[in-house]
Amino acid sequence: MKLTGKIVCITGASAGIGEATAHAFAAEGARLLLAARRADRLAATAEACLARGAAAVHTVALDVRQAEAVRAAVEALPAEWQAIDILVNNAGLSRGLEKLYTGSLEDWDEMIDTNVKGLLYMTRAVVPGMVERNSGHVVNLGSTAGEVTYPNGAVYCATKAAEKAINDGLRQDLLGTAVRVTSINPGMVETEFSQVRFHGDQERAAKVYQGLQPLTGADVADAIVWAVSRPAHVNIAHVLLTPVAQANSLLFHRETAGGQSGSGQAGSR
Repeated sequence: MKLTGKIVCITGASAGIGEATAHAFAAEGARLLLAARRADRLAATAEACLARGAAAVHTVALDVRQAEAVRAAVEALPAEWQAIDILVNNAGLSRGLEKLYTGSLEDWDEMIDTNVKGLLYMTRAVVPGMVERNSGHVVNLGSTAGEVTYPNGAVYCATKAAEKAINDGLRQDLLGTAVRVTSINPGMVETEFSQVRFHGDQERAAKVYQGLQPLTGADVADAIVWAVSRPAHVNIAHVLLTPVAQANSLLFHRETAGGQSGSGQAGSR
């Protein structure tokens, strides 16, 4: 499928995988509807996307955790931006790396509200239009953490397991329409993910990626563009991608002075 002129809505588009995905679709000549909380960084992403070949860019400052704000933002889109062809539910984060019985309630709420409720709110606001037009594609960002739970990350892993269930349930609910649904599940990706998880502790975040070559946001964006550009009768249900040095959310091979180690609790998106 050609992506030229397609309206692609990407949440969490101001950094990391979301920003890389915006750049990738821009190179395909898509029209980009970019949403994120940080308006200044969103504006910079929009400018870069236009330079990369986007047919047009429209930005929306949006916190996907706010159900009414999501509904209002989608309803208020200019007429020429309302027929969204591709929705990339990318907005997500992890907070903390602690045992469940000592975890922060605030961190739990932020993860659940963003990773699960935000995905649901965007899907509820956008997919009815796709069904009405009998055309569209929803891409949800999962994680290897939704496949295998790791110590000290139970709540984050639970949100990504929920993404997997929601993705599969939505695909079933859309059976009989031409709307497609895909889950992209990356392993370790070097973005701001670990800095966010550790509340800005850059030294601790840097250690996550030591001794191996992680995925980049561009690697994940490439998988997203590939999935949505398949022929219209083909639906890619799941894509699981990791660095060569990663087997799952628990097992890594790190090149260090002392040989290999196998700890991955902090790295899987």
